[in-house]
Amino acid sequence: MVKKNACVFISGYGSNLKSLISNSRNHNFPVNISLVITNNFKAKGLLHAKKNSIPYFIINTKRRNFENKVLNLIKKYNISLICLAGYMKIISKGFISAYKKKIINVHPSLLPKYKGLNTYEKIIQNKEKKTGCTVHFVNEKLDSGKLIVQKSFFIKKDDKVDILKKKTQKLEHKAFSEAIIKIYRYN
Repeated sequence: MVKKNACVFISGYGSNLKSLISNSRNHNFPVNISLVITNNFKAKGLLHAKKNSIPYFIINTKRRNFENKVLNLIKKYNISLICLAGYMKIISKGFISAYKKKIINVHPSLLPKYKGLNTYEKIIQNKEKKTGCTVHFVNEKLDSGKLIVQKSFFIKKDDKVDILKKKTQKLEHKAFSEAIIKIYRYN
């Protein structure tokens, strides 16, 4: 199997990045993590890229033409798939159309419920009995692309935001890799 090159966009700790890097070492996993991009120079996830000798770039999203720079990097590294893993910026329609059906995102809810930010707070506020995560293709509408994989768990009465986040992230680590395998199984 010839592996494809994938790029992971992060903004924070990078636990999904760490999981994807680990899974990419499996010879049956369809992608290599070949590039990491962040909009946050303090992103702790950059340590995972450094530790694994993966090229990374810190992009100033306030600069004009920053998306052109990112697209040039993606082209340079022959990237076939972009994984948004806790990337806290909305990607423009132009960028999405340039990479149609090649951008996936992991979201901490069972979409279509609770799109956007403050997901865990909304889940608790609405007294949901079940939650989880969704990996989906990115389209022009926020958290609205075609679903690839969903994983769920039942919420305990005393679960707070931090507990929901930990449980959800554990599922995300599995769901993200399953989604990538599913995408390439039929290609």
